[in-house]
Formats: sequence, structure tokens, C-alpha cells
Amino acid sequence: MERSLRSARVANFVYFVLCGTLMGTWVVHIPAIEERAGISHATLGSLLVLLGLGAFTGMQVAGRLADRLGARVVLPVAGVLSSTAAVLPGLPRDPWMLAGALLVFGFCNGCLDVSMNAHAVHVEKAYNRPVMSAFHAMFSVGGVIAALVGAGAASAGMSPAAGMGAVGAVGIVTALASARGLLPTAPTSAATDTAESEEAPAGKRRSAPGRIWVLAALASMVMLSEGAANDWSALHLKDILGAPASTAAVGYGTYAAAMTIGRLLADRASGRFGPMAVLRHGAVTAAVGITIVAVSPWIWAAFAGWALFGLGLSGCVPQLFSAAGRADPSAAGANVSRVAGLGYLGMLSGPAVIGWLTHLMALNHALLLLTLLCAIAAAAAGVLRTGSDRTREVARSSH
Repeated sequence: MERSLRSARVANFVYFVLCGTLMGTWVVHIPAIEERAGISHATLGSLLVLLGLGAFTGMQVAGRLADRLGARVVLPVAGVLSSTAAVLPGLPRDPWMLAGALLVFGFCNGCLDVSMNAHAVHVEKAYNRPVMSAFHAMFSVGGVIAALVGAGAASAGMSPAAGMGAVGAVGIVTALASARGLLPTAPTSAATDTAESEEAPAGKRRSAPGRIWVLAALASMVMLSEGAANDWSALHLKDILGAPASTAAVGYGTYAAAMTIGRLLADRASGRFGPMAVLRHGAVTAAVGITIVAVSPWIWAAFAGWALFGLGLSGCVPQLFSAAGRADPSAAGANVSRVAGLGYLGMLSGPAVIGWLTHLMALNHALLLLTLLCAIAAAAAGVLRTGSDRTREVARSSH
């Protein structure tokens, strides 16, 4: 069993890297695709709504299929479909074709996103310790791979379709080759049963749907903050603090690196202090970091603020996804799809919300909205309280 678990964990790592690489491949080719399709930034912004709509729909479909057929069946299929669809955005020469391509790619990528998270929930249960954050760190690694491959393709003079098609072809092979390592069914060990009873005690199982929507709302807040950082961190340094473009780009890199490192460490923190503590202290750290960004007139302080923001946010989403999957093992896929779906919508809306606020106030002041959202997430972290957390609280009060 131990060997099969290790194989399942490695396979899940691969699928997270694959998902991050496929999405990153689209992101790094956006300028070339925009030029090829002859669209403006404003039109692209509208088309991104279709990408989000497709992803949200795919998440709901794949979540239910994963519960019905098993993640081992759905995940490889989703990986192949997403890899195949990766080439589509690089083909169109007009806005209408690009709209259809983004809708299909978003749907397939949403299927991959939810099915790999649903399988990750089963792997985590079998290990009986937190492992979810490390999976999410691998998504970030996929983004780095996409950036490197995209830069190499551009240097070689490859068209977006050729570059994205090559990545997609490798992705198809990877998705199929990794399928052998996936868990055949959800774990049913005694340790798993104990964890399940801790998360959903008898007589309280019916309250799970309401709790799921609370988790989904928190995911939307946290991922809205992540989306805002992705699109506005470099612009903040450049437009508000007057940093050169190269320095501004390093600012985003600081945020992204801190988030990746944080996700590699978050599982150990969650195992020692509990998921509630990771969410609460992480959200507080993120709130402090973005407040420093918003009020500081110094570039070096902004770097520190963005690093704190990334470090604080890093462990929050994995805890929410994990809790959604544990709430009801028989509906893990559907519950993860709800939390991931609303979270994804939050991530897409984050840049737009901050952009709208900049019509009313300066960008740095608009970023204070993220302080408020992180504070709310910290205050609501009790939704992740488990039996282990209650034991820790009793132990502390007795000393």
C-alpha cells in the first residue's frame, strides 16, 4: 500500500505540474495571440470572461463525474482533453474564433483542475497527514516551466500555435503515462475513517452543504486577492512608486517565489498547528503585507510587502480545498468543484475589481480592499476547526 501511495502522490504532482504548464503556456503567449487575432486589450478582457465561464462549467461537470466514476478514470481523460485544447487559442485569426477556443480550453482546464484536486483529497486521506499544499506548489512550478518554454519558443521564432501545440503533445503523453500511478478508489483505511469522523461527526453530515458554501466564499476572497496580485503587483511598483519596468517585474517574482516557498512549507505547518491556524495566521500575514504595499512610499518596503502577501496567501487555498473534500467523502469531487469554481471566479474578477476601483481612487488605496478580504478570511477561519484543534485549545488552557 505504501508503494502505491507514493506512486499516487508522484502522479498527482505530475498532473498539477501539467495543469500549471498548460495554463502558463496560454498566459505567456497572450501578447502574440492578441496580435494574431487583431484584438485590443479591452476585447481580450471581455474574452477572458469566456475562459472563466468555461472553467467554471468544466469544474462542475468533472466534480460530479469524479464522484460517480472515480478520479482515476476522470483525471487522465481531463489531462488529455486539456492538453489537446491547449493549441486552440493559438490558431484563431479573429475574435469570434478566439472566443470559442477560450471557452473550450477553459472547460477542459477546469475539468483537469477539479479532478486532480479531487484525487489529491484521496491521497491526503490515505497519508493521514496534510499534503495538499505541496501539490499546489507544483502548479506554480508548471507556470515557471511554461515561462521558460515560451521564452525558448519565441526565441526560435515559433508561432503561438506551434509552441502551444508542442506543449500540448507532451501533455497528452504525460497525462496517459501518469495514469497508472493513480489510486483505484477512495481510501477506506481506519485512519481515513477516523479523519472523516472528525470532520463530519454523526448527526452533522447534513450541515455540510452550508459549510461548503462558506468555504467557497472564503476561497473566492483569497483567490480574488491572488488574482489582483498577479495583474497589479508590477503596475503598482511602476506607476505608484516609479520603479523601472525591470524592477517592477522582480516585484511580481518576489510575490510568486514567496507563494511557492510557502506552499512547500504549509503542509508541515498544517500538520503541526492545524488547518485553521494556517488559514488564520496566513490571512493575517497577507493582510499585513498588502497594507505595507498600499501605504509604503519605498520600493524596498513594497518588495517586503508583496513577499509577505504571497507567503501569507500560499497555504490558504489548499486548506479550503482539503476541507471541502473531507466534508463528505462520497461527494468530494462535487464539493471541491463548488469551492474551486467560486474561487476561480474570484481570481478572474480580482483584477477587474481593482481596475474598477482605480477610477475612484489611486491604485495603492484600491489595494486596501485586499486587506479587508484577508481580515474577513482570518476572522472566519474557525470554519476549519477540527477535533485536533479543540484538543490543542484544551491543552493550552490547562497550562
